[in-house]
Amino acid sequence: MFDIKAIRENPEYFDKGLARRGLESKSASLLAIDSELREKQTELQSCQSKRNEASKAIGIAKSKGEDAGDLINEVGVLKERMTKLEDDVRALTENLNSELARIDNIPDDDVPDGLSEDDNLEIRKWGEIPEFNFEPKQHFDIGENLDQMDFEGAAKMSGARFVILRSDLAKLERALASFMLTMHTTEFKYEEVSVPLLVRDQALFGTSQLPKFEDDLFKTTSGHYLIPTGEVPLTNLVRESIVEEAELPMRFTTLSSCYRSEAGSAGRDTRGMIRLHQFQKVEMVSITTPEQSSDELERMTGIAEEVLKRLKLPYRAVMLCTGDMAFAAHKTYDLEVWLPGQNMYREISSCSNTGDFQARRMRSRYRPTDDKKTRFVHTLNGSGLAVGRTLVAVLENYQQKDGSVIIPEVLRPYMGGQEVITAS
Repeated sequence: MFDIKAIRENPEYFDKGLARRGLESKSASLLAIDSELREKQTELQSCQSKRNEASKAIGIAKSKGEDAGDLINEVGVLKERMTKLEDDVRALTENLNSELARIDNIPDDDVPDGLSEDDNLEIRKWGEIPEFNFEPKQHFDIGENLDQMDFEGAAKMSGARFVILRSDLAKLERALASFMLTMHTTEFKYEEVSVPLLVRDQALFGTSQLPKFEDDLFKTTSGHYLIPTGEVPLTNLVRESIVEEAELPMRFTTLSSCYRSEAGSAGRDTRGMIRLHQFQKVEMVSITTPEQSSDELERMTGIAEEVLKRLKLPYRAVMLCTGDMAFAAHKTYDLEVWLPGQNMYREISSCSNTGDFQARRMRSRYRPTDDKKTRFVHTLNGSGLAVGRTLVAVLENYQQKDGSVIIPEVLRPYMGGQEVITAS
């Protein structure tokens, strides 16, 4: 969310940033609302001052036994006008905040311009693309042939875009999550947090899913929403708070189920585990000072890459262009893992710096060590990793001709030393 004062001071920069995202200029319409709002506020303050003066004069007149009828009438007129002005100020404030809440974040200067994922910038690649002496299968064929991945049974319970994992594949999913969490907490000093899966609308407004993306969410009859990502509760840990600079950066991680309606994805990835309504993800969130956030994004992305390296899964890192970044992102790196069954790279992690965009919505600030005036924190989030998609990548990259799947070495301690998954 934006500071209208910053737009007022530099409307050209604001409009240029929106243009880079392919959006129309907004400064003129926003500043028109802002100007009217400030005019009403100024008049309201003037009326309040006049009313106070008239009320004081009424008291003096009465103490002298003088007629205060005209002054009393003046106060009545002023009160009536103030009521109208207060309603106007309230409506204009709500309108301005509503408009500001729906505007995408401004891209960082080094984010490449572009319209779609075709314009993303490849930063680096890691790992060798595996070669097979057979036609590699996609994960859903592998899982179903193992008799441990059941989409039909899940559909009977819940409908499309759900899956049941059984036996060793269920264990593999748990092993992946445990491996990721252990690495994040013991080596990279993230604090593990167990979070609510149901949140109120204020939490989703804070992390920018609301109001613009409500169609992507599942809402309960109680008014709660199922979280679409662990980013929501983790980032809201600093909602409406002031932390000391010495406490920053804060780093949190969680394993949570995530729920997405996949609105707008009809016809995409209809088979398999790539795009489900419910999935597990290990999330990383960092809370930093403005000066720390750029380096923190590089660190966070490197940690997500380290997960893939230890699993020996080939991947590439790309910087998203302006037209492909998420609503709240200031700068984003995507990690795309190689899937032999699809013969292509697919997203497995997205790491973003949102600057103070979310912090303004959450009113999350910090107190600098050498300054009494508080500042907004910067917030970052990243998948470390999406567990289901990592399982997909393991199945496809470690598949064998006989239908079995080799378990990556780093996961074997989490699976009791087991080395191979075979049919149940």
